[in-house]
Amino acid sequence: MKDTDQSTARRKFLQQSILGSAGAGLAIASTTHVAVGADEKENHEPELATEVDVLVVGGGTAGTIAAIQAGRAGASTLILERNSQLGGTMTTGGVAFPGLFDAWGKQIIAGIGWELVKESVELDGGKFPDFAKVPQRHWQNQIYVNQFLYAILAEEKCEAVGVQIAYYEFPQSIAETPDGWQVDCVGFGTRRRVLCKQIIDCSGGAEVVGMLGFPRLREEERQPGSMLFKIGGGHLPGREQVHRLYVHGADSTNSRTATLANVTGRRSVLAKVRKEKKQLMHLQPETGFRESYRIVGETMVTVNDYTSGKRFDDAISNAFYPVDLHTKSGVKPKPLKPGTVPTIPLGALIPKGSRNIIVAGRSVCSDRLANSGLRVQASCMGMGQAAGVAATLAAKNNTTPFEVSLQQIHQVLRDHDAIVPGDA
Repeated sequence: MKDTDQSTARRKFLQQSILGSAGAGLAIASTTHVAVGADEKENHEPELATEVDVLVVGGGTAGTIAAIQAGRAGASTLILERNSQLGGTMTTGGVAFPGLFDAWGKQIIAGIGWELVKESVELDGGKFPDFAKVPQRHWQNQIYVNQFLYAILAEEKCEAVGVQIAYYEFPQSIAETPDGWQVDCVGFGTRRRVLCKQIIDCSGGAEVVGMLGFPRLREEERQPGSMLFKIGGGHLPGREQVHRLYVHGADSTNSRTATLANVTGRRSVLAKVRKEKKQLMHLQPETGFRESYRIVGETMVTVNDYTSGKRFDDAISNAFYPVDLHTKSGVKPKPLKPGTVPTIPLGALIPKGSRNIIVAGRSVCSDRLANSGLRVQASCMGMGQAAGVAATLAAKNNTTPFEVSLQQIHQVLRDHDAIVPGDA
Protein backbone atom coordinates (compact mmCIF):
# COMPACT_ATOMS: atom_id res chain seq x y z
CA MET A 1 0.00 0.00 0.00
CA LYS A 2 1.38 3.34 -1.00
CA ASP A 3 0.59 6.79 0.48
CA THR A 4 0.42 9.67 -2.00
CA ASP A 5 -0.66 13.32 -2.23
CA GLN A 6 0.48 14.25 1.28
CA SER A 7 1.92 17.66 0.59
CA THR A 8 0.84 20.24 3.13
CA ALA A 9 2.42 22.91 0.98
CA ARG A 10 0.14 21.98 -1.88
CA ARG A 11 -2.89 22.28 0.38
CA LYS A 12 -1.85 25.76 1.47
CA PHE A 13 -1.18 26.77 -2.12
CA LEU A 14 -4.64 25.66 -3.24
CA GLN A 15 -6.30 27.36 -0.32
CA GLN A 16 -4.53 30.62 -1.06
CA SER A 17 -4.89 30.48 -4.83
CA ILE A 18 -8.29 32.19 -4.88
CA LEU A 19 -9.36 35.36 -3.07
CA GLY A 20 -11.15 34.21 0.06
CA SER A 21 -13.10 37.43 0.62
CA ALA A 22 -15.84 36.34 -1.78
CA GLY A 23 -16.73 33.53 0.61
CA ALA A 24 -17.83 35.83 3.44
CA GLY A 25 -21.51 35.75 4.38
CA LEU A 26 -22.50 32.45 2.75
CA ALA A 27 -26.28 32.40 2.43
CA ILE A 28 -28.39 29.35 3.21
CA ALA A 29 -30.53 29.78 0.09
CA SER A 30 -29.46 28.63 -3.36
CA THR A 31 -28.87 31.51 -5.78
CA THR A 32 -27.21 31.80 -9.17
CA HIS A 33 -26.12 35.13 -10.66
CA VAL A 34 -24.96 35.73 -14.22
CA ALA A 35 -22.05 38.16 -14.55
CA VAL A 36 -21.92 39.99 -17.87
CA GLY A 37 -19.14 42.55 -17.45
CA ALA A 38 -16.50 42.49 -20.17
CA ASP A 39 -13.77 43.42 -17.72
CA GLU A 40 -14.56 40.40 -15.58
CA LYS A 41 -14.32 38.10 -18.58
CA GLU A 42 -11.00 39.60 -19.57
CA ASN A 43 -9.72 38.97 -16.04
CA HIS A 44 -10.96 35.39 -16.20
CA GLU A 45 -13.47 35.92 -13.42
CA PRO A 46 -16.27 33.33 -13.17
CA GLU A 47 -19.34 33.88 -15.32
CA LEU A 48 -21.57 32.23 -12.71
CA ALA A 49 -21.66 32.55 -8.94
CA THR A 50 -23.63 29.82 -7.22
CA GLU A 51 -24.32 29.60 -3.48
CA VAL A 52 -25.52 26.33 -1.99
CA ASP A 53 -25.46 24.44 1.27
CA VAL A 54 -24.04 21.25 -0.27
CA LEU A 55 -21.84 20.70 -3.31
CA VAL A 56 -21.71 17.13 -4.62
CA VAL A 57 -18.73 16.44 -6.89
CA GLY A 58 -19.40 13.46 -9.12
CA GLY A 59 -22.80 12.27 -10.34
CA GLY A 60 -22.11 8.55 -10.33
CA THR A 61 -23.48 5.72 -8.24
CA ALA A 62 -22.96 7.40 -4.85
CA GLY A 63 -23.12 11.05 -5.91
CA THR A 64 -26.55 10.86 -7.52
CA ILE A 65 -28.06 9.41 -4.35
CA ALA A 66 -26.17 11.85 -2.11
CA ALA A 67 -27.53 14.82 -4.06
CA ILE A 68 -31.13 13.60 -4.05
CA GLN A 69 -30.92 12.91 -0.32
CA ALA A 70 -29.46 16.34 0.44
CA GLY A 71 -32.21 17.98 -1.59
CA ARG A 72 -34.94 15.97 0.09
CA ALA A 73 -33.53 16.81 3.52
CA GLY A 74 -33.83 20.52 2.75
CA ALA A 75 -30.32 21.49 1.64
CA SER A 76 -29.80 23.66 -1.42
CA THR A 77 -27.63 21.41 -3.55
CA LEU A 78 -25.50 21.51 -6.70
CA ILE A 79 -24.13 18.36 -8.32
CA LEU A 80 -21.18 18.53 -10.73
CA GLU A 81 -20.69 15.72 -13.24
CA ARG A 82 -17.90 15.89 -15.81
CA ASN A 83 -19.75 13.59 -18.23
CA SER A 84 -23.16 13.98 -19.87
CA GLN A 85 -25.45 12.03 -17.54
CA LEU A 86 -25.98 10.80 -14.01
CA GLY A 87 -25.46 7.21 -12.93
CA GLY A 88 -21.76 6.60 -13.45
CA THR A 89 -20.98 2.89 -13.46
CA MET A 90 -24.65 2.04 -14.04
CA THR A 91 -25.10 4.28 -17.08
CA THR A 92 -21.84 5.56 -18.58
CA GLY A 93 -19.98 2.39 -17.57
CA GLY A 94 -22.94 0.19 -18.48
CA VAL A 95 -22.86 -2.15 -15.49
CA ALA A 96 -26.66 -2.06 -15.30
CA PHE A 97 -26.76 -5.12 -13.08
CA PRO A 98 -26.48 -3.70 -9.55
CA GLY A 99 -26.09 -5.59 -6.33
CA LEU A 100 -26.40 -6.49 -3.71
CA PHE A 101 -29.40 -5.12 -1.86
CA ASP A 102 -30.07 -8.31 0.09
CA ALA A 103 -28.28 -10.81 2.28
CA TRP A 104 -29.31 -14.13 3.78
CA GLY A 105 -32.98 -13.92 2.89
CA LYS A 106 -33.72 -10.27 3.69
CA GLN A 107 -33.14 -6.80 2.25
CA ILE A 108 -30.29 -4.97 3.96
CA ILE A 109 -29.90 -1.87 1.72
CA ALA A 110 -32.90 0.23 0.66
CA GLY A 111 -33.56 3.97 0.63
CA ILE A 112 -33.18 6.26 -2.38
CA GLY A 113 -30.88 3.99 -4.36
CA TRP A 114 -33.33 1.11 -4.12
CA GLU A 115 -36.22 3.46 -4.94
CA LEU A 116 -34.48 4.53 -8.14
CA VAL A 117 -33.60 0.97 -9.15
CA LYS A 118 -37.12 -0.25 -8.33
CA GLU A 119 -38.81 2.50 -10.35
CA SER A 120 -36.49 1.85 -13.30
CA VAL A 121 -37.36 -1.85 -13.33
CA GLU A 122 -41.09 -1.30 -12.82
CA LEU A 123 -41.33 1.32 -15.58
CA ASP A 124 -39.44 -1.04 -17.88
CA GLY A 125 -41.68 -4.01 -17.07
CA GLY A 126 -38.74 -5.94 -15.67
CA LYS A 127 -38.47 -8.56 -12.95
CA PHE A 128 -37.05 -8.68 -9.43
CA PRO A 129 -35.30 -11.55 -7.71
CA ASP A 130 -36.93 -13.03 -4.62
CA PHE A 131 -34.88 -11.64 -1.75
CA ALA A 132 -36.48 -14.17 0.62
CA LYS A 133 -34.48 -16.90 -1.11
CA VAL A 134 -30.74 -17.26 -0.53
CA PRO A 135 -29.18 -17.83 -3.97
CA GLN A 136 -26.51 -20.42 -4.67
CA ARG A 137 -24.42 -17.76 -6.44
CA HIS A 138 -24.39 -14.14 -5.33
CA TRP A 139 -25.03 -12.68 -8.79
CA GLN A 140 -28.38 -14.48 -9.01
CA ASN A 141 -29.89 -11.75 -6.82
CA GLN A 142 -28.49 -8.86 -8.83
CA ILE A 143 -31.04 -6.88 -10.78
CA TYR A 144 -31.29 -6.11 -14.48
CA VAL A 145 -31.83 -2.36 -14.96
CA ASN A 146 -32.47 -0.36 -18.11
CA GLN A 147 -29.54 2.04 -17.92
CA PHE A 148 -31.20 4.63 -20.16
CA LEU A 149 -34.30 4.86 -17.98
CA TYR A 150 -32.17 5.01 -14.84
CA ALA A 151 -30.29 8.07 -16.10
CA ILE A 152 -33.37 10.12 -16.89
CA LEU A 153 -35.25 9.04 -13.76
CA ALA A 154 -32.24 10.18 -11.71
CA GLU A 155 -32.45 13.60 -13.36
CA GLU A 156 -36.16 13.77 -12.64
CA LYS A 157 -35.61 13.01 -8.95
CA CYS A 158 -32.91 15.67 -8.70
CA GLU A 159 -35.08 18.29 -10.35
CA ALA A 160 -38.08 17.38 -8.16
CA VAL A 161 -36.20 18.51 -5.03
CA GLY A 162 -34.42 21.48 -6.57
CA VAL A 163 -30.99 19.91 -7.02
CA GLN A 164 -29.08 21.89 -9.64
CA ILE A 165 -27.22 19.73 -12.18
CA ALA A 166 -24.06 20.96 -13.89
CA TYR A 167 -22.77 18.58 -16.56
CA TYR A 168 -19.32 18.92 -18.13
CA GLU A 169 -17.98 20.82 -15.10
CA PHE A 170 -15.38 19.94 -12.49
CA PRO A 171 -13.48 21.81 -9.74
CA GLN A 172 -10.28 23.54 -10.81
CA SER A 173 -9.29 25.04 -7.46
CA ILE A 174 -10.64 25.10 -3.93
CA ALA A 175 -10.17 27.55 -1.07
CA GLU A 176 -11.41 27.40 2.50
CA THR A 177 -13.71 30.20 3.66
CA PRO A 178 -15.01 31.09 7.14
CA ASP A 179 -18.29 29.36 6.27
CA GLY A 180 -17.07 26.42 4.21
CA TRP A 181 -15.57 26.41 0.73
CA GLN A 182 -15.04 28.46 -2.38
CA VAL A 183 -14.78 26.16 -5.38
CA ASP A 184 -13.87 27.42 -8.83
CA CYS A 185 -15.17 25.09 -11.53
CA VAL A 186 -14.63 24.95 -15.26
CA GLY A 187 -16.47 23.45 -18.18
CA PHE A 188 -16.25 24.26 -21.84
CA GLY A 189 -17.52 27.81 -22.21
CA THR A 190 -18.29 28.00 -18.49
CA ARG A 191 -16.51 29.32 -15.40
CA ARG A 192 -18.42 28.92 -12.17
CA ARG A 193 -17.58 29.94 -8.61
CA VAL A 194 -19.40 27.91 -5.98
CA LEU A 195 -19.73 28.97 -2.36
CA CYS A 196 -20.87 26.08 -0.21
CA LYS A 197 -20.90 24.94 3.39
CA GLN A 198 -20.20 21.26 2.74
CA ILE A 199 -18.63 19.18 -0.03
CA ILE A 200 -19.47 15.55 -0.75
CA ASP A 201 -16.66 14.05 -2.82
CA CYS A 202 -18.13 11.29 -4.98
CA SER A 203 -15.59 11.60 -7.77
CA GLY A 204 -14.62 7.93 -7.60
CA GLY A 205 -11.00 8.67 -6.79
CA ALA A 206 -11.39 11.20 -3.95
CA GLU A 207 -10.17 13.89 -6.33
CA VAL A 208 -11.35 16.83 -4.25
CA VAL A 209 -9.68 15.29 -1.20
CA GLY A 210 -6.48 15.07 -3.24
CA MET A 211 -6.77 18.66 -4.45
CA LEU A 212 -6.90 19.76 -0.82
CA GLY A 213 -3.69 17.89 -0.07
CA PHE A 214 -5.12 15.23 2.23
CA PRO A 215 -3.45 11.80 1.95
CA ARG A 216 -4.90 9.08 -0.26
CA LEU A 217 -4.07 5.42 -0.79
CA ARG A 218 -3.56 3.44 -3.96
CA GLU A 219 -1.60 0.37 -4.98
CA GLU A 220 0.85 0.41 -7.89
CA GLU A 221 -1.29 -2.20 -9.67
CA ARG A 222 -5.00 -1.65 -10.21
CA GLN A 223 -7.74 -4.07 -11.06
CA PRO A 224 -8.55 -4.25 -14.78
CA GLY A 225 -11.44 -2.18 -16.04
CA SER A 226 -14.15 -3.51 -18.33
CA MET A 227 -15.34 -2.30 -21.72
CA LEU A 228 -18.94 -3.40 -22.27
CA PHE A 229 -20.38 -4.15 -25.72
CA LYS A 230 -22.65 -6.49 -27.65
CA ILE A 231 -21.96 -8.19 -30.96
CA GLY A 232 -23.98 -10.62 -33.06
CA GLY A 233 -27.42 -9.61 -31.85
CA GLY A 234 -29.40 -6.70 -30.51
CA HIS A 235 -28.96 -5.66 -26.89
CA LEU A 236 -32.06 -5.82 -24.71
CA PRO A 237 -31.57 -3.24 -21.94
CA GLY A 238 -32.98 -4.32 -18.61
CA ARG A 239 -33.13 -7.96 -19.68
CA GLU A 240 -29.57 -9.19 -20.07
CA GLN A 241 -25.94 -8.48 -19.44
CA VAL A 242 -23.76 -7.45 -22.34
CA HIS A 243 -20.35 -8.77 -23.33
CA ARG A 244 -17.26 -7.41 -21.64
CA LEU A 245 -13.52 -7.28 -22.20
CA TYR A 246 -10.90 -6.59 -19.57
CA VAL A 247 -8.91 -3.39 -20.02
CA HIS A 248 -5.71 -4.19 -18.14
CA GLY A 249 -4.02 -1.27 -16.45
CA ALA A 250 -7.18 0.85 -16.67
CA ASP A 251 -6.52 3.98 -14.65
CA SER A 252 -9.06 6.77 -14.03
CA THR A 253 -6.55 9.04 -12.29
CA ASN A 254 -6.57 11.75 -14.97
CA SER A 255 -7.79 12.56 -18.47
CA ARG A 256 -4.69 11.04 -20.07
CA THR A 257 -4.92 7.67 -18.37
CA ALA A 258 -8.71 7.53 -18.80
CA THR A 259 -8.28 8.28 -22.52
CA LEU A 260 -5.74 5.48 -22.83
CA ALA A 261 -8.11 3.03 -21.12
CA ASN A 262 -11.00 3.96 -23.41
CA VAL A 263 -8.93 3.76 -26.60
CA THR A 264 -7.44 0.44 -25.51
CA GLY A 265 -10.88 -0.99 -24.73
CA ARG A 266 -12.37 0.10 -28.04
CA ARG A 267 -9.39 -1.28 -29.92
CA SER A 268 -9.97 -4.66 -28.28
CA VAL A 269 -13.65 -4.59 -29.24
CA LEU A 270 -12.76 -3.76 -32.83
CA ALA A 271 -10.32 -6.67 -32.95
CA LYS A 272 -13.04 -9.01 -31.70
CA VAL A 273 -15.53 -7.76 -34.30
CA ARG A 274 -12.99 -8.37 -37.07
CA LYS A 275 -12.10 -11.80 -35.75
CA GLU A 276 -15.66 -13.04 -35.25
CA LYS A 277 -17.11 -11.17 -38.24
CA LYS A 278 -20.25 -10.22 -36.31
CA GLN A 279 -22.16 -6.97 -36.23
CA LEU A 280 -21.39 -4.57 -33.39
CA MET A 281 -24.75 -3.77 -31.82
CA HIS A 282 -23.86 -1.93 -28.63
CA LEU A 283 -20.81 -0.18 -27.16
CA GLN A 284 -20.53 1.78 -23.91
CA PRO A 285 -18.90 5.22 -24.19
CA GLU A 286 -16.45 4.62 -21.36
CA THR A 287 -14.47 1.92 -19.62
CA GLY A 288 -15.89 0.78 -16.30
CA PHE A 289 -13.17 1.40 -13.70
CA ARG A 290 -13.01 -0.75 -10.56
CA GLU A 291 -10.60 1.12 -8.32
CA SER A 292 -8.66 4.33 -7.92
CA TYR A 293 -7.57 6.35 -4.90
CA ARG A 294 -9.07 5.73 -1.46
CA ILE A 295 -8.99 8.22 1.37
CA VAL A 296 -7.07 7.96 4.60
CA GLY A 297 -10.06 8.32 6.88
CA GLU A 298 -10.79 8.61 10.56
CA THR A 299 -11.55 4.87 10.44
CA MET A 300 -10.25 2.19 8.06
CA VAL A 301 -12.34 -0.84 7.15
CA THR A 302 -10.03 -3.85 6.91
CA VAL A 303 -10.77 -7.12 5.14
CA ASN A 304 -11.07 -8.75 8.56
CA ASP A 305 -13.65 -6.13 9.57
CA TYR A 306 -15.50 -6.78 6.34
CA THR A 307 -15.48 -10.58 6.34
CA SER A 308 -16.33 -10.81 10.04
CA GLY A 309 -19.29 -8.46 9.67
CA LYS A 310 -17.98 -6.07 12.31
CA ARG A 311 -20.69 -3.75 13.63
CA PHE A 312 -18.94 -0.40 13.93
CA ASP A 313 -20.16 1.90 16.71
CA ASP A 314 -20.75 4.63 14.12
CA ALA A 315 -22.13 2.35 11.39
CA ILE A 316 -24.31 4.25 8.94
CA SER A 317 -24.92 1.67 6.21
CA ASN A 318 -24.76 -2.03 5.44
CA ALA A 319 -22.80 -3.71 2.68
CA PHE A 320 -22.88 -7.14 1.13
CA TYR A 321 -20.79 -8.70 -1.64
CA PRO A 322 -18.04 -11.30 -1.86
CA VAL A 323 -14.42 -10.21 -1.63
CA ASP A 324 -14.12 -9.67 -5.37
CA LEU A 325 -10.60 -8.75 -6.50
CA HIS A 326 -10.16 -8.91 -10.28
CA THR A 327 -6.72 -9.80 -11.63
CA LYS A 328 -5.14 -10.39 -15.03
CA SER A 329 -6.27 -14.00 -14.89
CA GLY A 330 -9.86 -13.22 -13.88
CA VAL A 331 -11.72 -13.17 -10.59
CA LYS A 332 -12.54 -15.78 -7.97
CA PRO A 333 -15.06 -14.26 -5.55
CA LYS A 334 -14.70 -15.27 -1.91
CA PRO A 335 -18.21 -15.47 -0.45
CA LEU A 336 -18.93 -14.23 3.05
CA LYS A 337 -19.80 -16.75 5.72
CA PRO A 338 -23.53 -17.36 6.33
CA GLY A 339 -25.17 -14.61 8.35
CA THR A 340 -22.34 -12.12 7.80
CA VAL A 341 -23.41 -8.56 6.93
CA PRO A 342 -20.55 -6.00 6.87
CA THR A 343 -21.17 -2.42 7.98
CA ILE A 344 -19.68 0.91 6.95
CA PRO A 345 -18.70 3.43 9.65
CA LEU A 346 -19.15 7.17 9.31
CA GLY A 347 -15.45 7.57 10.12
CA ALA A 348 -14.50 5.74 6.91
CA LEU A 349 -16.17 8.54 4.90
CA ILE A 350 -14.30 11.37 6.65
CA PRO A 351 -10.79 12.32 5.44
CA LYS A 352 -8.58 12.25 8.51
CA GLY A 353 -8.18 15.71 10.05
CA SER A 354 -10.62 17.36 7.64
CA ARG A 355 -13.60 19.63 8.17
CA ASN A 356 -16.68 20.22 6.04
CA ILE A 357 -15.97 17.44 3.54
CA ILE A 358 -17.16 13.85 3.34
CA VAL A 359 -16.71 11.17 0.68
CA ALA A 360 -18.94 8.36 -0.55
CA GLY A 361 -18.42 5.48 -2.94
CA ARG A 362 -15.41 3.38 -3.78
CA SER A 363 -12.97 5.92 -2.29
CA VAL A 364 -14.17 4.93 1.21
CA CYS A 365 -11.26 4.36 3.62
CA SER A 366 -10.59 0.63 3.37
CA ASP A 367 -7.82 -1.77 2.52
CA ARG A 368 -7.75 -3.16 -1.00
CA LEU A 369 -9.50 -6.47 -0.29
CA ALA A 370 -12.26 -4.87 1.76
CA ASN A 371 -12.70 -2.27 -0.97
CA SER A 372 -13.20 -5.01 -3.57
CA GLY A 373 -16.46 -5.83 -1.80
CA LEU A 374 -17.44 -2.33 -0.70
CA ARG A 375 -17.11 -0.75 -4.16
CA VAL A 376 -20.26 -2.32 -5.65
CA GLN A 377 -23.32 -0.26 -6.49
CA ALA A 378 -25.78 -1.03 -3.71
CA SER A 379 -23.17 -0.39 -1.03
CA CYS A 380 -22.10 2.86 -2.72
CA MET A 381 -25.74 3.98 -2.88
CA GLY A 382 -26.08 3.37 0.85
CA MET A 383 -22.92 5.38 1.52
CA GLY A 384 -24.13 8.16 -0.74
CA GLN A 385 -27.42 8.50 1.11
CA ALA A 386 -25.65 8.56 4.49
CA ALA A 387 -23.19 11.20 3.24
CA GLY A 388 -26.09 13.31 1.96
CA VAL A 389 -27.68 13.21 5.40
CA ALA A 390 -24.46 13.97 7.30
CA ALA A 391 -23.55 16.89 5.03
CA THR A 392 -27.04 18.37 5.24
CA LEU A 393 -27.19 18.17 9.03
CA ALA A 394 -23.71 19.67 9.25
CA ALA A 395 -24.73 22.58 7.02
CA LYS A 396 -27.90 23.22 9.00
CA ASN A 397 -26.22 22.97 12.41
CA ASN A 398 -23.01 24.83 11.49
CA THR A 399 -20.84 21.86 12.37
CA THR A 400 -18.91 19.19 10.44
CA PRO A 401 -20.15 15.80 9.19
CA PHE A 402 -18.05 13.85 11.71
CA GLU A 403 -19.47 15.88 14.61
CA VAL A 404 -23.12 15.46 13.67
CA SER A 405 -25.12 13.35 16.12
CA LEU A 406 -25.16 9.74 14.96
CA GLN A 407 -28.67 9.42 16.35
CA GLN A 408 -29.77 12.31 14.12
CA ILE A 409 -28.17 10.71 11.06
CA HIS A 410 -29.89 7.40 11.74
CA GLN A 411 -33.26 9.07 12.24
CA VAL A 412 -33.11 11.04 8.98
CA LEU A 413 -32.00 7.91 7.14
CA ARG A 414 -34.99 6.02 8.53
CA ASP A 415 -37.27 8.92 7.58
CA HIS A 416 -36.08 8.47 3.99
CA ASP A 417 -36.57 4.68 3.94
CA ALA A 418 -32.93 3.67 4.35
CA ILE A 419 -32.04 0.60 6.43
CA VAL A 420 -29.79 1.48 9.36
CA PRO A 421 -27.39 -1.27 10.53
CA GLY A 422 -29.14 -3.29 13.19
CA ASP A 423 -32.61 -2.50 11.80
CA ALA A 424 -32.68 -5.11 9.03
